[in-house]
Amino acid sequence: MRSLPKGLADKVAAHLVAAGKLMDTDPEQALVHARYARHRASRIGAAREANGLCAYQMGEWTEALSELRAARRMGGGPGHIAIMADCERALGRPQRALELSRSAEAAELVGGEAVELRIVAAGARRDLGEIEASVVSLQIPELDPKQQEPWSARLFYAYADNLLAADRVQESFTWFVHAAHADDDGDTDAPERLDELVAQLGGDVDAEELVAEATAAGPAAVVESAEIDDAEEDDQHLDETPAAVVDDEADIPAAEVSKDADDEAAQTDRAVKASDPRGDESQ
Repeated sequence: MRSLPKGLADKVAAHLVAAGKLMDTDPEQALVHARYARHRASRIGAAREANGLCAYQMGEWTEALSELRAARRMGGGPGHIAIMADCERALGRPQRALELSRSAEAAELVGGEAVELRIVAAGARRDLGEIEASVVSLQIPELDPKQQEPWSARLFYAYADNLLAADRVQESFTWFVHAAHADDDGDTDAPERLDELVAQLGGDVDAEELVAEATAAGPAAVVESAEIDDAEEDDQHLDETPAAVVDDEADIPAAEVSKDADDEAAQTDRAVKASDPRGDESQ
């Protein structure tokens, strides 16, 4: 914000704080704040990033992708590649999502960000009809029911969902159980999916036995080696696609400020004046 005049910098910062606080509880209003900040500080990477993330929360895929691309050019690094790849999927371009997952920036990701990108890339392969490849691509060291990391529930759930798409129902049941056990925050609907599978499988399932076997065997041991070999061939075929990431914004129009920008600006200005970040209360 140092490149902005002091008064404008404080105002933009207040709107960014408001957007961050409202993103989970009122994403529509968060996007209003983020768009205003972006409108007043379009050359500030943090404003573009906030606009992109809030647009993503609201399902504004084109706007989110354009803003996050701009933020990445301004700040460098691998920021939010998983979200960008997910936007490409939502826009019906799974191949571009895969290209992003194989980019040099993607190789820099670690931990939860790397796992999230794996999940998105598996979904893109599934979009392309490469079901077994999507299963194999999630067989990573983090796919271990003995581990309980912040990303474990989503990874287990994605693996279970892809197993189900491959008609491997009993294995899918096991991993939905792992997902439900790891999901302390209710981020997935694993319990509901389990109810559906119990009805589908009837009395043929001993859930405790399946879970015990999977936990003792370790990550991905439920997959037969012959099936893995077949899927790896599909995976290698996919990897022949050039890894160049298309970063030309010619086909992605720049995100427009809301049509009622003036009204939104007036509304959010009143909010800022009521809670000046330089006073005793913060926005």
